[in-house]
Amino acid sequence: MPVGMPEFVENPENRCPVILLLDTSGSMSGQPMQELNRGLAAFKQDILKDSQASLSVEVAIIAFGPIVKLMQDFVTIDQFTPPILEVNGLTPMGAAIEYALDFLENRKQTYKDNGILYYRPWVFLITDGAPSDSWESAAQRLREAEAQRRLLFFAVGVKDADMNTLKQISPPERLPITLNGLDFREMFVWLSASVKRVSSGKVGQAVALPAVGWGQITS
Repeated sequence: MPVGMPEFVENPENRCPVILLLDTSGSMSGQPMQELNRGLAAFKQDILKDSQASLSVEVAIIAFGPIVKLMQDFVTIDQFTPPILEVNGLTPMGAAIEYALDFLENRKQTYKDNGILYYRPWVFLITDGAPSDSWESAAQRLREAEAQRRLLFFAVGVKDADMNTLKQISPPERLPITLNGLDFREMFVWLSASVKRVSSGKVGQAVALPAVGWGQITS
């Protein structure tokens, strides 16, 4: 009789965890948030087209603004219902990154406890502003985790995002990307294509990601 949490007994496939770290501060109100919500729906639909990715990709959503809040715990994509995000308040980006790193470590331990292999996790941050809290220690911790190959971090700046700060937060080998307009849908389709490539390979295998056609890399 298999031993472990029911979700892993029923689906023992390798996991590809993705944390979406989303800015829901007041400046994202209106069309930006509408397009972000549409992008999340497109992300789910695109991954569902791939039977292997549907079993492997796990998504969690952490929103920040005015507080850091877990909007969606890790679930496979068939169980994922994109939340309707609402906006308010400031941009506690530093606290959100710290929360995401702790949350991810807990999930990785759960995989290990249940004998589940996992691909290098993704943390995908989207913001249109600047941190309203202290972020330096969070950035250092994030860069160390990236250097130790414990995660892949991507930062995406929307509209008037503080790209200089995002450059200081991001690992030097993966500079932040400025989104073309509000093209969240294309960004999420790219993310879907990327994690589908990852989930079709072996754990630890290097995978070439699709070209970024939805934004400009900040140099």
